[in-house]
Amino acid sequence: MEDELFERGLATRRAVLGEAYVARSIAGADAFSMPMQEMVTRHCWGDVWNRPGLERAQRSLINLAMIAALNRPHELKVHVRGAVNNGVTRSQIQEVFLQVAIYCGMPAGLEAFRLAREVFADMEREETEA
Repeated sequence: MEDELFERGLATRRAVLGEAYVARSIAGADAFSMPMQEMVTRHCWGDVWNRPGLERAQRSLINLAMIAALNRPHELKVHVRGAVNNGVTRSQIQEVFLQVAIYCGMPAGLEAFRLAREVFADMEREETEA
């Protein structure tokens, strides 16, 4: 599991999604799911997320649009938090989800807004508890 691309991916994944989330994902993997954890860490986070040409915030905005369009609620919540960690503002997230609503349908846009509000509430609660 240890190689340069994996280690670079792990560092990027931690920076975007947070140490706790990544630690839970890796610790929760078993013999069946560990190959997926390795692949996503190596190729998604180690390779694509570290390519030149787009900043992390730009990649986050693209991900939010695609994941909302694909109706992947768990991943959307993870990437809303990641986008904020990458410096994306709530108003930028709002604009992306308005765009999603127009091009992918109102249900996709409404669900994206609902999920983002849950993440924002969780983040605000975490800030007050810290």
